[in-house]
Amino acid sequence: MSDESVRDFYDELAPDYHLIFPDWDASMARQATVLDELIRSRPGAGPRKVLDCSCGIGTQAIGLARLGHQVVGSDLSPVAAARAVAEAAARGVRLPVAVADMRRLPFTPSAFDVVVCADNALPHLLSARDVEAALTGIRRVLREDGLLVLTVRDYDEARRTKPTAPPPQVSRTGDGEVITFQLWHWHEDGERYDLEHFQLVPAGDGWSVRVRRTTYWALTRGQLTDLVTASGFTDVTWHASFYQPLLTARPAPG
Repeated sequence: MSDESVRDFYDELAPDYHLIFPDWDASMARQATVLDELIRSRPGAGPRKVLDCSCGIGTQAIGLARLGHQVVGSDLSPVAAARAVAEAAARGVRLPVAVADMRRLPFTPSAFDVVVCADNALPHLLSARDVEAALTGIRRVLREDGLLVLTVRDYDEARRTKPTAPPPQVSRTGDGEVITFQLWHWHEDGERYDLEHFQLVPAGDGWSVRVRRTTYWALTRGQLTDLVTASGFTDVTWHASFYQPLLTARPAPG
C-alpha cells in the first residue's frame, strides 16, 4: 500500500471520522484521562510537551490539550490535520499541526517529553523497515527521559481467529443513526489484511453508503515489542487500561 493510498483513505474519512465513536467528545475525554495518568506518572512536575504523530482529527491531541498539556499534532492527511485544528479551536484550545509522514517527522531532536501514536496508526506501515523508520524518528524527537505511548488493535487475538467482520458500531446524529462496519480480507501471509470501511448514512427514506479501503499489518505484542526495542527503546510495558492494547517505552540510554 502506497503513502498516497493511506493519505487518501484518511482524507476521505476525515469528515466522518467522529462517527466511529458513539459520542466523540466523551471518547476524547475518557482517552485523555487514561493517557494523562500515564504521562504524569513520569518524573517531573507540570504539563508536558506532547507530540501526537498520528493525530487524525484530534481525538487524543485535543483531549490532552484540554487537560493542560502543550500538544503538537502531525498527520499524513492534510484534510484530517485541518479538521483537528478547527475542532481544537471550537473547544477553546490551540493545536498546532504539521502535515507529515511519521517516518519523516519535521521536528528538532529532543523536542518532546512524550510522543503519542494511537488509534492503530503504526500498523499502516507494512514492513519492519518502515516501522523501525517511524520508531527511530520518534526516538530522535524525544527527550532522553521521554515517553513513547503507542496503541494498536488486539492483534494477538485477531491473528489467532482471523476475523472477517468486527462488530458494527452505531452513532446517533441529528439526521439519524449512522452505522459503521468493516470487512477484513486477510493476505496469504496471515499477518496483513485489506480493510473495507463502510458507513451507512441516512439519506431520505434510505441510506447513503460510503466505502473506504486501506491495508494493515496485524502486529502482535511480541513483534511490536521487538521492533520498539530494536529502534532504541527500553522499559517496554503493555497496559490494559485503554480501549486498545497500549504500549509505553522510554528511550534507551545512548
